[in-house]
Amino acid sequence: MDEQTLSLKQEEKVLLVGVYGPDLSREEAEEHLAELERLTHTAGGNPVKKILQNRTTPDREYYIGKGKVDEISLMITMYGADTLIFDDDLSPSQVRNIQRVTKAKVIDRSGLILDIFASRAKTSAAKTQVELAQLNYILPRLTRAWTHLSRQKGGIGTKGPGETQIETDRRLIGKRIAVLKEKLKKLDQQRFIQRKGREELTRVALVGYTNAGKSSLLNALTTDNVFAEDLLFATLDATVRRHQIGKKQILVSDTVGFIRKLPHSLIESFKSTLDEIRESDILLHVVDISSTGLDDYIKVVRKTLEEIKADDKPVILVFNKVDLIKDPVKLAEIKLAFPKAIFISAAQQIGLHELESEILRYIANEYESVTVKIPVNNYKLVSFVHDAGTVKKVKYQNDKVIMQVDLHKNDRIKLEKYLLAADTETSFPVS
Repeated sequence: MDEQTLSLKQEEKVLLVGVYGPDLSREEAEEHLAELERLTHTAGGNPVKKILQNRTTPDREYYIGKGKVDEISLMITMYGADTLIFDDDLSPSQVRNIQRVTKAKVIDRSGLILDIFASRAKTSAAKTQVELAQLNYILPRLTRAWTHLSRQKGGIGTKGPGETQIETDRRLIGKRIAVLKEKLKKLDQQRFIQRKGREELTRVALVGYTNAGKSSLLNALTTDNVFAEDLLFATLDATVRRHQIGKKQILVSDTVGFIRKLPHSLIESFKSTLDEIRESDILLHVVDISSTGLDDYIKVVRKTLEEIKADDKPVILVFNKVDLIKDPVKLAEIKLAFPKAIFISAAQQIGLHELESEILRYIANEYESVTVKIPVNNYKLVSFVHDAGTVKKVKYQNDKVIMQVDLHKNDRIKLEKYLLAADTETSFPVS
């Protein structure tokens, strides 16, 4: 995004709209709107007014009801606003109805997040994934009125890889979706092969709410220079780096940040990126300890891990940015509430040794000591044992070599298959 585009978008005045009711308190809704405000700033917009409405159930035609929409129409004139952004997802018909009354561009939360992803996508893989998510989002909303507004208004919600497709018909979009899916399928195969080549190392994935400091932590651990900035969704691609802890070498991967109400189309499109999480051995759940919605953010991440079927992994809870907590009483309360958590500051290099020790402790649980008896002339198998594990003892008995070795559970399974195929004695745990 160049400076000229950014300055033009910052002139786009936005009204933010949220709803509270039986399942969401006004205080919670205000927190959600505060996050929506930050998302809007990230997209380049200028939020000029927040609007909250108390409703028992959403209105089928206008979401917030026709009366409230009429009221907002007056506010649009009063504030000189161009755009309405809703904190919840709207149906295509609700978007059309609200646009017809207000004559403003209407974007829901998913549309806003997709717009931010579009501006963040730099690599071919990220651009492909974002475009697919955009097209799946646009397809049911593709109407003559919608595309007319997109051409006239521009700005938030209309940029990115998918914008030219808005002007085509459903058939062409369907063809484009098929092409993107095939492209992602090939990328998935490439990444699968890459991950298979790294199976011998313990894989640690950084997960957390967006802007929790995952990239900063990756840089601090690996002394690397991954892009890290105080931005929502600064990282879209999974970045994998090797890291040495004592005598153990591990792989640490930084992944896309989570957020509440993450669009389902994004989860589907970013499957290959999220596979780094699903196929990891340990998760570091990074939390911004200075955030006001700390408990809520933790719940969102845990729920998202369930949705992507990664909630069965060992998790180390890591509270980042402790240097920003100036109240020792508040810090003590959080430590009391989360006694097993690790407290660090990636930026100030605080607590990293303690975190590494905890990682090693978890890794130790992933390994077991086994004894194997292999024919001396089976050089390939002997070499595998030396490469995959840490050999503690070696002795020879007739034409066999007996080795006591610490192996990762995945390599233990491999070894047993190899031993079975070689028609020799299987490994067994050392008591």
